[in-house]
Amino acid sequence: MLNGQELARVGEGDDVVVVGSGPIGCLHVRLARSRGAARVFLVELNRERLERAAALVHPDEAVCAEDGDVAEQILKLTDGRGADVVITAAASGKAQEQALQYAARQGRISLFGGLPQDAPTITLDSNLVHYRELTVVGANGSSPAHNARALGLIATGAVPRQGPDHAPAAAGERARGPGRGRSRRGHQGHHRALMIHSPIASRIPQQGS
Repeated sequence: MLNGQELARVGEGDDVVVVGSGPIGCLHVRLARSRGAARVFLVELNRERLERAAALVHPDEAVCAEDGDVAEQILKLTDGRGADVVITAAASGKAQEQALQYAARQGRISLFGGLPQDAPTITLDSNLVHYRELTVVGANGSSPAHNARALGLIATGAVPRQGPDHAPAAAGERARGPGRGRSRRGHQGHHRALMIHSPIASRIPQQGS
């Protein structure tokens, strides 16, 4: 997860859109905020799932697709500019295709959620990439350095270690594309960087203890 946000260059003052309110999306909201994002918007199709997730991670705005066109809602929230970073934390080709519409000029799009192996292809609007000068990146796995820094974020409380693991899983989120579920050293444990709860994280002293 740290790897993904580093590749998308999430930083101070950014408006960040996270698509998908499952456990991974919830953690992305918290991580983006810890990296200095000015505002974080959480997007979800299902209203009940969105409300439950928003109660856990408190995005600056919870955007439900049931309320109308998501791109229009994001543009309204950003005064017509669009988001600096869009992270698709759901196994949805449609979400990946639509992510470009939410991005500001020179925005960055992270295709974080892998797609099912039987439906791995999408169609992107090349003109949006060209004329808005967008950057599209993928992210998979983590390095030992990412894991160590993630533990530091947990230890200081910058990213709370309780809560998002109990968030409702987005539909299809369990679907993994080729190579999902492996770190850069080939071990199982996809995106464990911010999902470590025990036994290691439980032994980390909390701030003020």
